[in-house]
Amino acid sequence: MVDETTCNPYDEIDDEGGEQQELYEHFRIDVDKGQGLVRIDKFITSKLESISRSRVQSAADAGNILVNGNAVKSSYKVKPLDSISIVMAYPPREIEIIPQDIPINIVYEDDDVVVVNKEAGMVVHPGHGNYTDTLVNALMYHLRDVPLFKSGDVRPGLVHRIDKNTSGILVIAKTEFAMNHLARQFFDRTTKRRYVALVWGDMEEDEGTVDAHIGRSPRDRMKMHVFPEGDDGKHAITHWKVLERLGYVTLVECRLETGRTHQIRVHMEYIRHPIFNDDRYGGDSIVKGTTFTKYKQFIQNCFSICPRHALHAKSLGFVHPTTGKEMFFESDIPNDMVQVIERWKTYTAARFSEE
Repeated sequence: MVDETTCNPYDEIDDEGGEQQELYEHFRIDVDKGQGLVRIDKFITSKLESISRSRVQSAADAGNILVNGNAVKSSYKVKPLDSISIVMAYPPREIEIIPQDIPINIVYEDDDVVVVNKEAGMVVHPGHGNYTDTLVNALMYHLRDVPLFKSGDVRPGLVHRIDKNTSGILVIAKTEFAMNHLARQFFDRTTKRRYVALVWGDMEEDEGTVDAHIGRSPRDRMKMHVFPEGDDGKHAITHWKVLERLGYVTLVECRLETGRTHQIRVHMEYIRHPIFNDDRYGGDSIVKGTTFTKYKQFIQNCFSICPRHALHAKSLGFVHPTTGKEMFFESDIPNDMVQVIERWKTYTAARFSEE
């Protein structure tokens, strides 16, 4: 019996992707009691369609194939009633990628990984009308001498992603081994991911957790939706903490346990604190505040300064695939969000001085 859980990076609702959505496949196979002894790489290849033996071997090298809870090598002989768990980086797609000399902000690079601080407005990978000018196009040029990036497919190096209009930190693998090793960390939820978001309203508590399933909206396929009862969608957990209260908006830190499409944006809308200027989840209108004309103009000015949802992937921590060392990267909040935050500070200070 084969069970499959796939975080499919190409079944997108649009060109944006999802906040830190993981790009891996997870399979579980329960071996029949009559199964004869056979190498596990050969066994898995025979059970799973379109998966090459070399991909299985690479996953085993990274410790991503478990038998009865223990990591095994590709030479392991499958035995009756074994329980096999496999995590693999997502397979290649048949889309030709054109390398482009596009400037990208690389904050760290070695033989195994590249860490990038992505600007808002850049799509992570090609698809749905965005086949050029993406981060992957830029990486295909920058890493054109790296074997993994010579294949020309859409997969190279990606183990997670963030939205087109979300800025911040991403890690990209430079080898098949690193890609599988990092995919396992995202699957096991051992990576450390923190965002900063400006949300509408004054949060009632100083911190909290949103534990609510997320799936595609039954009314609008371009949106994701919370299923409170948990009967539909996928399990999603977002922890949030207030950083600064600014009257009608709040600056919060969000820590992800899972990586569902638009997770933070959907969860914030669900608790009635949509992200500031989020045009898809209700943040691009005046949610809190007054009816004064000056206030409406103030909000429009803020929207003009930050013409995207005010969300930034501030930090990412993971274990280096080769050295085993804990790695941690942090980026500054981008200027458009900083300007809006400062304007809210000024507005709030003036408002309280008048009261």
